[in-house]
Amino acid sequence: MNSQRNGEVVVVGGGVIGLATAVVLAERGRRVRLWTREPAERTTSAVAGALWWPYHIEPMASARAWALRSLEVYEELAGRPEATGVRLVDGAMGGADLADVEGWAAGRLGVLRRATAREYGAGTAVWARLPLIDMAVHLPWLRERLLRAGGTVEERTVSDLAEADAPVVVNCTGLGARDLVADPLVRPVRGQLVVVENPGVRTWTVSTTREGEMAYLFPQPGRLLLGGTADDGAWSLEPDPAVAEAIVRRCAALRPEVAGARVLEHRVGLRPARPAVRLEREVLPDGRVRVHHYGHGGAGVTVAWGCAEEAARLAAPF
Repeated sequence: MNSQRNGEVVVVGGGVIGLATAVVLAERGRRVRLWTREPAERTTSAVAGALWWPYHIEPMASARAWALRSLEVYEELAGRPEATGVRLVDGAMGGADLADVEGWAAGRLGVLRRATAREYGAGTAVWARLPLIDMAVHLPWLRERLLRAGGTVEERTVSDLAEADAPVVVNCTGLGARDLVADPLVRPVRGQLVVVENPGVRTWTVSTTREGEMAYLFPQPGRLLLGGTADDGAWSLEPDPAVAEAIVRRCAALRPEVAGARVLEHRVGLRPARPAVRLEREVLPDGRVRVHHYGHGGAGVTVAWGCAEEAARLAAPF
């Protein structure tokens, strides 16, 4: 096949995992076609709060390694925030153990210490400077970077990976892999958030109530994201008004100025969770290669670049 001579790869899935993987492959000289059911702006990745932190992902040891590699990339991209959507922002991670974080991220974060009572008044927390990504900017930037590297993007629905006529196919379909490759281990973890006018919040906060409910505040240019939820196995994409009210109430308990903020938008996304990320190479009887790369839960943005580089290695001819 002609595409076998030119190193062609088809990447299926246009969220942050698919885009990052396609970029890495294209910048390593592969001829890449990205197939996506919908534009990046309408993928699950577009709904992400997008704070760099390994969350809802296994295996944790691998996730932390992927995250630290991605951190290096995001720190470089933060030098051009208007173009890339990446900024380094200080904030409090409620309930996190400083010794544990230092155990896997020591020396890798520019700021890492215990939060003061003034910075976080709901118990103990770790204060850190982390990448916070504006996905409304970052996803289109990733797509343009892919195009500049010679890749192409095609909007199409794929019902069978055999439709891809390339010698290498990378399956980055997230929750769609449940049907596409009949993987019942993939399940949704529903997240809902509320977008409000920012009343002046400049640092991020993540907290968990005594009842196990999540609250987070992520300041983005021109808006503030309030979250959130993690409803395992829930499929509804419709915002629940009662859930939205509870989100605002939990966030206002942390930052009272949020209570009267004008609501701009409600968002819902389904995180593609799995007991462990599936990142593996499959050789078909005819010699073609499939690389399965999905199941990143709530940490797709966090691990995207580390995972993309590993997927690119698996896609390389042996």
